[in-house]
Amino acid sequence: MSDELKLAAEARTEFGKGFARRARAAGKIPAVIYGHGTDPVHVLLPGHDTMMALKHANALLTIDVAGKSEMVIVKDIQRDAVKRSIDHVDLLLVKKGEKIAVEVPVHVEGETFGSTIHVQELNTLHIQAEATHLPETIVVSVEGLPEGVKIVASEVELPKGVELLTDADALVVHVTQPRSAVAAEDEAGEAGAEAAAE
Repeated sequence: MSDELKLAAEARTEFGKGFARRARAAGKIPAVIYGHGTDPVHVLLPGHDTMMALKHANALLTIDVAGKSEMVIVKDIQRDAVKRSIDHVDLLLVKKGEKIAVEVPVHVEGETFGSTIHVQELNTLHIQAEATHLPETIVVSVEGLPEGVKIVASEVELPKGVELLTDADALVVHVTQPRSAVAAEDEAGEAGAEAAAE
């Protein structure tokens, strides 16, 4: 479950690309806080601390602005296409006990049976959970599973209090033979059939 991370923010009174560029050059990240019917609040976040916090999926953040604390989660991150640095962050206000819908990364662990491999079809699951208890990842185990096994969303074990919003029949992971092995078997079969025909 997500740990609460605290960031000290500055209120932002200037706008425009020039100001945003200067702010980023000074190690700050422009952001906006919105939600619960309130007017958007524009702030500057500390660059390094923010980047560290955003390494955690669905991190719960406490933003302190001029002595007032707000609990938020990250709704959107805009990155520079070349540098991959963070240009802007959208933050959504949340309250304790409030349930929200988010995308959570799927992490597959374990080794499938024999020479088989697993193919991951979904990288995230759409779930609903309390804002203060959002899972960072959802683990799917493929340990010892044989060829042909398919795991759909409804079969994935979710943490307590987490509700699945993804289509229950959506394929998450399936177990198969590597393509090279399948091709080798096909070739062997064809060679055997030709030999029998001769």
